[in-house]
Formats: sequence, structure tokens, C-alpha cells
Amino acid sequence: MNKFVTKLNNDSLLSNQDEFTTSATSKNIKKLVSGFTLIEALVSIAIFAYVSVAVYSGFVGVLKIMNVIRVKGIMTNLANEQFEIVRNLPYQNVGTISGIPAGVLPQTQAITRDNKSFELGVTIRNVDDPFDGTFDGIPKDLSPADRKLVELTISCTSCNPTIPSISLTTQIAPKNLETASVNGALVIKVFDASGLPVPDATVNIINTSVTPNINLTDVTGVSGILTIVDAPPSVSGYQVIVTKSGYSTDRTYPVGGSGNPNPTKPNITVIVQQISQVSFTIDKTSNINISSINNQCIATPSFNFNMIGNKLIGATPDTYKYSHSVTTNALGILNLNNIEWDTYNILATDSTYDIIGTNPLLSLGVNPGVDQDLQIITATKNGRRLLVVIRDQSTGLPISDATVTLTGPNNYEKSLVTNEGFLTQSDWSGGSGQIDFTNPNKYFDDSGTIDGISSAGNLNLEKVFENYIDSGYITSSSFDTGSTSNFKQILWSPGTEPVETGVNSVKLQIATNNDDETWDFIGPDGTASSYYTSSDQNISSSHNGDRYLRYRLYLSTTNQLFTPTISDISFTFTSSCIPPGQVNFSNLSSGSYNILIEKVGYQNTSKNVSIDNNWAKEEITISQ
Repeated sequence: MNKFVTKLNNDSLLSNQDEFTTSATSKNIKKLVSGFTLIEALVSIAIFAYVSVAVYSGFVGVLKIMNVIRVKGIMTNLANEQFEIVRNLPYQNVGTISGIPAGVLPQTQAITRDNKSFELGVTIRNVDDPFDGTFDGIPKDLSPADRKLVELTISCTSCNPTIPSISLTTQIAPKNLETASVNGALVIKVFDASGLPVPDATVNIINTSVTPNINLTDVTGVSGILTIVDAPPSVSGYQVIVTKSGYSTDRTYPVGGSGNPNPTKPNITVIVQQISQVSFTIDKTSNINISSINNQCIATPSFNFNMIGNKLIGATPDTYKYSHSVTTNALGILNLNNIEWDTYNILATDSTYDIIGTNPLLSLGVNPGVDQDLQIITATKNGRRLLVVIRDQSTGLPISDATVTLTGPNNYEKSLVTNEGFLTQSDWSGGSGQIDFTNPNKYFDDSGTIDGISSAGNLNLEKVFENYIDSGYITSSSFDTGSTSNFKQILWSPGTEPVETGVNSVKLQIATNNDDETWDFIGPDGTASSYYTSSDQNISSSHNGDRYLRYRLYLSTTNQLFTPTISDISFTFTSSCIPPGQVNFSNLSSGSYNILIEKVGYQNTSKNVSIDNNWAKEEITISQ
């Protein structure tokens, strides 16, 4: 009996344990099932979202492509419509309003199609077919307007800017035989500052003295030439204005016009069956960053002065292309943008301050497409003042350590010393191996492919048989400015190289320090990946405060029959804010004075001047 009870209890206990185990296992399974379901849900949602975004992006892309195709189709239809209009016009009416040839078609018009806005530009030119001779040939074609070229340019003004415009052309020929022309031809040539042609220059031609009036806008071709065939004859009637985005402007002017009655480039005359040819020069504009300071580097606020270029657009009286009265701001800063390449002069008009020097020297030469810095050093007015500028005769650069003695009325005598100047090298025939720049014709090292000996005073690429090596470099010795300095401009001659040598065939980097040991060569942006590629560039301000300088010059050519050439390299610098090669004398009496210039290694030079005005400047060159 007891055994039975015991067995029953044991079976009951096992049963309870099984039930407990089963219950625990069930709970764990539920927990596991519940956990996997949440993860699966999140993964499913992520996959669905990814697929949905991909599908949506693809759908948007397809819509964009379909929109571009649709817009292009509308543009093409508009062009076909315009061409049909042109083909159905009488030949004498195929032309633009105020254009050459004159006609009934507007030069530009706005059109709306399918709720989109389009701009249609129409250019029509007379074409001189060489089949029967040309207007400038021998013998001369007396009927040069053989047919007409019609060019349509259509752009969508209300569309995404990524949709480009389209241009289509056709030609229209007359049905009848030619007759001798009663018009002339106008040939417009556009060059840059180097004499190279400027393609795609915008040419605006205006003539209100003929009927119908002409107001035509066209562009030059790849050769920088725009030829207008069959232009109506007119005496001094064609005003031409030439420009290009980012470039300066050149133009003609009417004779007797207000402010320029005697223009150097008057409006153009076109004569019957004659060619009227005129050339224009434009190039990239530059920026001049002007600061007015005193000789302690403190800003001179709101400084007034006149800035005048050398280019004339009129004579009798002289009329300068650039002549403006300008003022620096409260911080002594003035940024002049879109300035044409020229040589500019500064004349103080301020009632409180005089100019006691500039850096770089005036006259300020500005090349195309550069940023040019100009410091105007000022001082409070103190009677009559004379600014004396001393230049080297051969280089035109400022002379340092020249003694300038001024003598004049009432036993006046005073001597001042110019304490700024330039570093230069113009001979490399002594070869490499020199650490410090003590021998002016030696340098530190080179690539072994630079020749400074064969042509005295010149650096070229080494020549092997009849071909030049394609590249090489030379590193200068260490120049010592004598104290911590601000480096300003880099200059080298010649300023241009043979076109055949390729773009940037002359490059240069500079390294400066105060220990004469650490040489990290960098370019104008302060990094080792940039290079100075044109003469008269600003030196990176990261060099300011250093004493020693080295340069590394790189030469290269893309045509081994030609080599770039360097005849001299120079660097201008200032210590603090004392202007280079300049001294000024103040509180002078009126009368005649003598200026004596003395400099070791140079000939003594003297010059007589008359002091009548409150401010005067004398530039004196001295020779060795």
C-alpha cells in the first residue's frame, strides 16, 4: 500500500514537472516567435521603403527624360514653323528688322507653347558664294550677296536650365539672276591684347542714318571676324560696339559727339562696292584691390583720388577711355572690378592727405585677367610736397638704398634714402651649387635639362640634337632681404612665350623662411599644387613676415622644336609700409630745386624741377 502511494506520488510529481516544463517551453517559444516577427517586420518595411524609393526615383527620372524630349520636340516644331515662314516670304523680305539684310522678321521674339515660354533668336546673313568670286577677291564679285543664311536659336526660358538651347540653320537662294550691288561690305575683326583672334565676341551694329534703321547684334566666328555683306552705304553712320562676357568693350564713336568730339575710332563709313574694314581689341577684365594707408600701416579712410588710364578714345582735347574720381571706404579699401588692361596713374584730390608713395610703383600696369593689388601710402598735408620715384633704367624697377638729395631756395638741402626695392636675377651662366645668392650668375640646383649657358642671359630648355627636352626646372640660391618683409609682385621677361610651347610653359613657385634652411615651394594660393603662370602676379600673402626667398622655375614645351625663354626674374617687396624706391619732401617753398641721385654701382644723376603746385611727382631713372 505504501509502495503504491509512493509510486502515485512520484508519478504525480513527474506529471507536474512535465507540465511545468511544457509550460516554460511554450512561453519561451512564444517569446522567440514574438521576437522574430518584429525583426522580420522591420526588415520587410526597410526593403519595401528601399524598393519604393528606387521605383519612385526611376519614375521621376523617366518623367524628366520625357519632359526633355517633349520640350526638344516643341523647339524643333517651332524651328520648322519659322523655316516655313521664311521659305514662303518674298526673297527681298527675308531679313531681320533693323538688321542686315533688312526684312520683316524680328531678331528676337517670345513664344508660348504648351504652357511653356520660349525665346526665339533669328540671325540672317548674306552669303558670298566663292563660285562666282568674292567681294574681296580678284576679280571682285560686284554682286556678293548670293544667298542668305538663316540661323534660329531657340531656348526654353521657363524650363529647367539643364535643358540646352538648340540652333538650326538653312539657306535661302533668290529665284532671279543677280544684279550689281549698290551696297558695300563691312568686315569687323576682333583681337585680344596679344593680337590673337577673339571668337564669339558680341558685335552690335547701329545705324540710324539709313532707312530702314539698323540695330543688329551678331557674333564673330572662330577667326574673330564678322563679315556683313551687302551693307547699305553710309558716311560715318555705322556705330559698332564689341564686347564679350568677362571681357572689356571696344567701340566706335560719332564725330562731334558730346564729351568726345574728335574720336580716335569714329563711326564707320561704308561705300558702294567697297570693303570697310575695322579692328577692335578686347580682352579679359581685371580687378584692382586698392588700400589707402599711412607709413605705419594704419588705414586712411575715405581717401579721394583720381584714377586715369593711358588709352585714348579721343584727341584734341585728349579724352581717356578710363578717367574716374574714386574714394576708398571707411576701412581704406576700394575694390575696382571689370577693369580693362591698361597703365593707370593716380592723382590725389583729397583735402586732408597727400600721396607719399605707392606699391607697386606708379604708373600701374594691369594685365588682362589678373587681380592686382595697389597700396597708396598717405601722409597728412604739410605744405608743398614733392614725391621722387627712382627706377632702374634697364628694368624699370624701384631702386633701394639710393640717396636722394634735394636743394633749393633759402639754402634748402635735405637727403633721404630709399629703403625698398627688388630682388632680381638675369644671368645663370655660372651654373649650380651656390647656396646663398652672392654670385649673381649662379644658382642652387637644376634638373639637368635647363640651359643657361648657350644663350648668355637667357634660360632655355636643353637641346638634344635638333629637339628640346620637354621639361625641366631650376632652383635659385637664397636671396636675403635683410629683414622681415612683405613680398608683393613677381615679374619676369619676356611676358609671353611661343604659342607652340603650350599653355603655362613657364611656371614658378616661391619658398620663404626666417632660418635660411626650410624651403617649402608654393604657388599663389599658398599650396604646393599651384603655380605662378604669368608675369606681374601678386605673391601669396603667406610669405609675408619672412626674410629669405628662393624661387623654383619650371619650363616645358609641347612642341620640341620650340622652347620657352626667360631673360630675367624679379620680386618686389616692402618692409612694413615704406613704399619701394620712393622718397618724399614736404613743406617746400615755391621755386626751382635740384634733385641729385647717388647709388653705389650706379651713375650719379641730377634733375632740375620747379615746385609750383601743392603736390608734384618726379620719376627719375638711373643707370649702372
